Amino acid sequence: MPEASPCSAGQAAENHALEYLQGHGLQLLARNWRCKGGELDLVMLDADTVVFVEVRYRLHAAFGGALDSIDGRKQKRLVLAASLFLQKESRWANYPCRFDVVALQGSQHAGRPLQWLKNAFEC
Repeated sequence: MPEASPCSAGQAAENHALEYLQGHGLQLLARNWRCKGGELDLVMLDADTVVFVEVRYRLHAAFGGALDSIDGRKQKRLVLAASLFLQKESRWANYPCRFDVVALQGSQHAGRPLQWLKNAFEC
């Protein structure tokens, strides 16, 4: 069986993360929300908090693991995209917000545990 393409592997990781978060009571508000500044993988509601979830998948940690890939530049792009989301979807603008990261690593990640880092960084 051929290896999955990076795009399909990333999509599978995102599906796994979404199912996991929904299993922990979060509700999906938006998926793959795009704007000029970037993209938000998942926008979820955790009780009364809007959660911007970055899903990171890495096959292996040779060049840094999935969590290590959220550098300062990536954080700034996520914050900008989140700000634009809240401007466009103004009904969520007065809710508390946080940035979470869900990291998956290795092949066949659907059977592997994932790391859910709540409030991964501040803006």
